[in-house]
Amino acid sequence: VQLVESGGGLVQPGGSLRLSCAASGFTFNNYAMSWYRQAPGKGRELVAAIGSSNYSTNYADSVKGRFTISRDNAKNTVYLQMNSLKAEDTAVYYCKGFSAWGQGTQVTVSS
Repeated sequence: VQLVESGGGLVQPGGSLRLSCAASGFTFNNYAMSWYRQAPGKGRELVAAIGSSNYSTNYADSVKGRFTISRDNAKNTVYLQMNSLKAEDTAVYYCKGFSAWGQGTQVTVSS
């Protein structure tokens, strides 16, 4: 099982980024997928999750209305579109699925 995140980087407040997580080694469309983040000195927190078949989604209150999780089962990929980014969104973002974690991608929001 492998999860590989990409798309992180440095962005100014108010900007946007799209994270991608490419999955392999399991039947992707059978599993819910989620994004977590961990800011310096803090615990890992759930940001967003998406169901396997009905594509139901849920979000942390702190990102509702700004972030959108989606998935493309044909590409075995889950995405996190992040808009109106704030300094407090700065963290390492991790993809999770099939009880496996990706290596993380750094998102830094700073002017």
